[in-house]
Amino acid sequence: MDQVFVDDRVPYRHPSISKEDAATAWMNCIKSLPRLDKNPDEYLAIGTDGKGRLLELVVIRNKEGDWLIYHAVTPPTENAIRELQMDRKKKQ
Repeated sequence: MDQVFVDDRVPYRHPSISKEDAATAWMNCIKSLPRLDKNPDEYLAIGTDGKGRLLELVVIRNKEGDWLIYHAVTPPTENAIRELQMDRKKKQ
């Protein structure tokens, strides 16, 4: 329960991101939200890896409570930043 797995296609599609990088970014998540409009078990997240890079992640949780990261990219896309509402400036 609560184990983190990383799909093989993450480093295949993005060779600069290892499975360890993706898992570390998930453990160091800055913000995440479930994608209720698509799949309530799917989460969009942004976190930092061990190299200090921001990674965008798409993660799904199974019935046993384990996590599968099947998408990771750095830097995070503008769409992900917007979806996570991290693009808004604080009002003073």
